[in-house]
Amino acid sequence: MSSDLLHIHEFIRHLLSATANAALYGMLHPQVIRLSALAYTTVTTMFESRKELTLLVVENNLVIDGHPQTLSLFLERFTRILKSRDIGIIKLLSGVTKNEIDILIGVLAHKLSDTALTDAGSESIHIGTIDLVVTGQGGLESGGEKGNRVSLHEMPQQELLLFSGLHVSMTTTRKIKIKTVFELVSRFVRLLREDSTAVLAMATQNDATEVTFTHSGKVCVLNLAQAMALDIDGPLLLDIGVASLMHDIGKLSVPEEILTKTVPLTSEEVAHMQQHPVTGARLLLDTPDAPRLAAVVAYEHHLNYNLSGYPAVPPEWQQNICSHMTKISDFFDALCMPQGERKPLSFPEVCKIMQSRKGIELHPSLTDNFLKVISVVSKTTH
Repeated sequence: MSSDLLHIHEFIRHLLSATANAALYGMLHPQVIRLSALAYTTVTTMFESRKELTLLVVENNLVIDGHPQTLSLFLERFTRILKSRDIGIIKLLSGVTKNEIDILIGVLAHKLSDTALTDAGSESIHIGTIDLVVTGQGGLESGGEKGNRVSLHEMPQQELLLFSGLHVSMTTTRKIKIKTVFELVSRFVRLLREDSTAVLAMATQNDATEVTFTHSGKVCVLNLAQAMALDIDGPLLLDIGVASLMHDIGKLSVPEEILTKTVPLTSEEVAHMQQHPVTGARLLLDTPDAPRLAAVVAYEHHLNYNLSGYPAVPPEWQQNICSHMTKISDFFDALCMPQGERKPLSFPEVCKIMQSRKGIELHPSLTDNFLKVISVVSKTTH
């Protein structure tokens, strides 16, 4: 176990002990004061080498910064406490104060309300739920910090939480909660309708800031924008968003050492990687309520317009329009991001390359539509 993870576990252990004592004896008990001080000292040390910490509960699993933990006795107890308080996420930022740690302990010990941190104006500790809840009126509520509507700059975090949850579900139950995916896509649609330029600007930026969407999130936003420009709306628009967000789901079955390898893959590793469209399609076909379109796009997203690419298909194969859009968005994002020693390409360079690949890798008319859609943000962000 790394020293960083040791500090995180030590912080959780002190936080758990302080919470248990506070629940029994109250916040002013000397033991609670001592344990709270230890928790604060530990978290301060931890933040010497990091800027934030995210603790996530997915079903009965504790996920630390995206990595599921093997539950020891104290981690299992901590997870149960979070579930009992309906807390799915705790996010701590560098600069957390002793008072904020005390308030967090009070919330976990049922001595303070769920909104105590917000009421106190806490800037370094945020608690909330993971599930994105649809209201009876069809609107979207909570998720992220309790009681707050998710803003544009919170969406990347929501998306990362979704994929952390999907990873845990995949490794533990081999199941996907597709309802949560639909609800996240609904939020993307709402934000695009409210301010499409701002959302597209975030989806097309090529840096690695904490407000950047993952690759799948970018593809989802770019595909939704393409579809909306074609006047696609309603259930089909949501299906396109879900299919786009899940197009790479098969990669969850690819070993991390292959996905993160910085040198060329071996022929065996290439063969393994090229199985992920088939794996993803099968997984989605076995997922209740997943749109059939999601399985189709997962299967076809590495096919080129001229049917080269993979997996191999017969010459009369007819690709779905969403697969074509996904290929375009995928191609665009790959060019905009650094690849090995290659720096991100400028927007004019990307456009030139995409124009040259029309009719070969990319659908001609859909590529023209795509470049028109993103031309507005390109003037200010590229």
